[in-house]
Amino acid sequence: MDVSKIKILIEFVGRSNITELTVTEKDTTVRIFRSLPSGKDGTDTAEAGEAPVHAGMPDHQLKNENTGLASSLATVVAPIFGVLHAAPAPGEDAFVKLGDDVEAGQTLFIIEAMKVFNKITAPCAGRITRLINADGAEVEAGDVLAEVG
Repeated sequence: MDVSKIKILIEFVGRSNITELTVTEKDTTVRIFRSLPSGKDGTDTAEAGEAPVHAGMPDHQLKNENTGLASSLATVVAPIFGVLHAAPAPGEDAFVKLGDDVEAGQTLFIIEAMKVFNKITAPCAGRITRLINADGAEVEAGDVLAEVG
């Protein structure tokens, strides 16, 4: 395995939420580790192939700066770097559209990272109040993808 491939793998691990990656090519095995930020215990409850979704604030409560009132908006952010897919396959309808009602756990997007398709799901039931239009574009970990309210 050449050095350029190893650098790409290191960059991928740094931009994603994975903590360990093992890749074998011919007779060479490379293991890359990343420590978790403080406060995380390293346990992962997401199903295989499904990335966790992060809400903007605990209990999905965001303060509206204009009115000072709390609203029940949940911000869906990209948990990993990858290519965003808004539909299950090319030419098919998008998983959701602006204004759609969604259920908790409903698939909103798929992020493809290193040929792995990670489902991004709704953190709660509600209506899509904000939706980015980036189908086929690269997204970074932490990019806002949608809001559910």
